[in-house]
Amino acid sequence: MRKSKLGLSDMHITPIGVGAWAIGGGGWAFGWGPQDDRDSIEAIHAALDAGINWIDTAALYGLGHSEDVIARALQGRSSRPYVFTKCGWTWNAAGKLNKSLKGDSIRSEVEASLRRLRLDAIDLYQIHWPDPDAGIEEAWKTLADLKEQGKVRYIGVSNFNVVQMQRAEEIAPITSLQPPYSILARDVERSILPFAAARGIGVIVYSPMKSGLLSGGMTRERIAAFPADDFRRSALHFLEPMLSRNLQLADLLRKMGQKHERSPGEVAVAWVLRNPQVTGAIVGLRSRRQVQGILGATELQLSPEEINEIDLFLKRTDTFSLRARSFARRCAQAIFG
Repeated sequence: MRKSKLGLSDMHITPIGVGAWAIGGGGWAFGWGPQDDRDSIEAIHAALDAGINWIDTAALYGLGHSEDVIARALQGRSSRPYVFTKCGWTWNAAGKLNKSLKGDSIRSEVEASLRRLRLDAIDLYQIHWPDPDAGIEEAWKTLADLKEQGKVRYIGVSNFNVVQMQRAEEIAPITSLQPPYSILARDVERSILPFAAARGIGVIVYSPMKSGLLSGGMTRERIAAFPADDFRRSALHFLEPMLSRNLQLADLLRKMGQKHERSPGEVAVAWVLRNPQVTGAIVGLRSRRQVQGILGATELQLSPEEINEIDLFLKRTDTFSLRARSFARRCAQAIFG
């Protein structure tokens, strides 16, 4: 599997990496429902055996459980992948979440992540969200200090805009940016990805299949049967009026993939990887079967005609999408004021 250099680091990563959000399991605010740890470990092993060489997680996922599962999966392996994790969220004994970019909080977080992951140093440590915005400078200075101390090898940001990255760069270089990016989430193409490319910042994107919506395995019946602790039950893209348009897009990707003997999910990930400003894509994997169903994305080259067909679909449904977003805003205003 080919590899690309991540920003100005010495890490060369495969086109896709293991996303470990869902393997944190359910029972917390942003969970994906119940998850068998044995399935998670098998998925990680299958991905590594196939040549994937990096895993992305966060302390938040499963309130530390995702990091613990990764550590268990890597025990006894002759060589380990790069391990990336994030900071900026804490929780109490009752599982109540709190966002913090305070230096003392981050220093406590990194020690906890090192213990759970059973590592001497984290390969890439990222600020999960730039929230609160006023805390960015203190947090980034803390990450730079952790790098100097050898606790982490490289430091990156997630969900930052251009201005926030500029503020961070005044303190220390940014190795990588982690933004959302998919056929259904293209806002970063306007300024964020070009900025990263111009500054030599690596880009590892998340949700290339929009939380499984474009995987080809999503149906109305499956969505209706999501467990109560699956955050997608209330995610706008999984609700009408947006759901119908999104399932139509998944059908288009299915037809497109059939020509290449690839799944809709592989087409969705290949679409993301076709952008030269993207270093790699994070793909959530919950089972060994899912690994086999996504590997083809690393070799799939979509033709200009196929890219154009996707663009035309989006243009035809743009008015619908605008109405849907307007409807969602009105609902939010009615609920929250």
